[in-house]
Amino acid sequence: MQEHTDGGRPVVLQVVPALDTGGVERGTVEIAQAIVQAGGTALVASEGGRMVAALDRAGAQHVTLPLARKNPAVMWRNAGRLAALVRGRKVDIVHARSRAPAWSAWLACRRTGVRFLTTYHGVYNEELPGKRLYNAVMARGERVIAISDWVAGHLIARHGIDPARVRVISRGVDAALFDPDAVSRERIMRLATDWRLPEGRPTVMLPGRLTRWKGQGVLIAAMAALRRRDALCVLVGSDQGRRRYSEWLMREAERLGVAERVRLVGECDDMPAALMLAEIVVNASTDPEGFGRTIIEAQAMRRLTVASDHGGAVETVEHGVTGWRVPPGDAAALAAMLDHALDLPAPERRAMGQRARAAVLEHFTVTAMQQATIEVYGELLRTPS
Repeated sequence: MQEHTDGGRPVVLQVVPALDTGGVERGTVEIAQAIVQAGGTALVASEGGRMVAALDRAGAQHVTLPLARKNPAVMWRNAGRLAALVRGRKVDIVHARSRAPAWSAWLACRRTGVRFLTTYHGVYNEELPGKRLYNAVMARGERVIAISDWVAGHLIARHGIDPARVRVISRGVDAALFDPDAVSRERIMRLATDWRLPEGRPTVMLPGRLTRWKGQGVLIAAMAALRRRDALCVLVGSDQGRRRYSEWLMREAERLGVAERVRLVGECDDMPAALMLAEIVVNASTDPEGFGRTIIEAQAMRRLTVASDHGGAVETVEHGVTGWRVPPGDAAALAAMLDHALDLPAPERRAMGQRARAAVLEHFTVTAMQQATIEVYGELLRTPS
């Protein structure tokens, strides 16, 4: 990156609501690490969370602010707090990744003259009055990073943004961490025991936080329609306090007669080992995902993947080559594809897994994502405001 205007290290401040769990949060940590490695100073402002420790290990610095709050008065006060932080730490670029903190950051940048950058992570609903205006802040960056070509097309159409301001940077996988050859049998067996997974039964896994649009209910319905009655379903992810939904999922499994074959295992701190337990990894999202990092993580582990045929999955899953795509929300189509995948001869399954990992290593690595983002920072620092 280009040097700070006074000859020192460039300072980049990322703002997010919190640092608990999720793809946005992981991306924030990964970019902070890249900033430090590129010779810059990485700051992150958020309400905090379990990933702050990872920030510390990356050499970044965390500033605790109430940025998850959507109250307009709090957002206005946060703008003042961020402006003071920008001045005090001589910040060069503020990088916003979520709407509420982005409004505060945008106001702070207007007051201080600092460069403003956003990452547009997905499609925001506009069901309530004023929602389009609220969402539009994510298109106000001097540069707007879109996490897929699909997201780029959406934000250009929805907000009328000049395509010259958009930079498409796909999300990435740590190919060394998500490497099937690096996962010990002990790690795999520990999870199998904890999750009560008997040997010899095929496992269909859906990683992702428990929320209705992620499609856990669609997968449970598909399990009831499967020809392979020995297959198990494992739902990996936190319900984030949404107990009513997780309880509904188990009631639905009981209603459909598949409760014995469904496991809700909660958050997992060893996803590479978890994915090694799966014959097939599913993304069943009923709403389009901006990208869908869980699919490329599974592909990196040479797992078979089935994804909803919309959003970013169209770019990461080549149908019949590196995985399969099915109509979103269609439990019967998902069941048919799962049966097809489970019936594949072992050599064909291995070949598809190898093609999937090769595609990830070529197109979707964390290193490539980090390098491309650092290049956008450098572009802004070189461009007169």
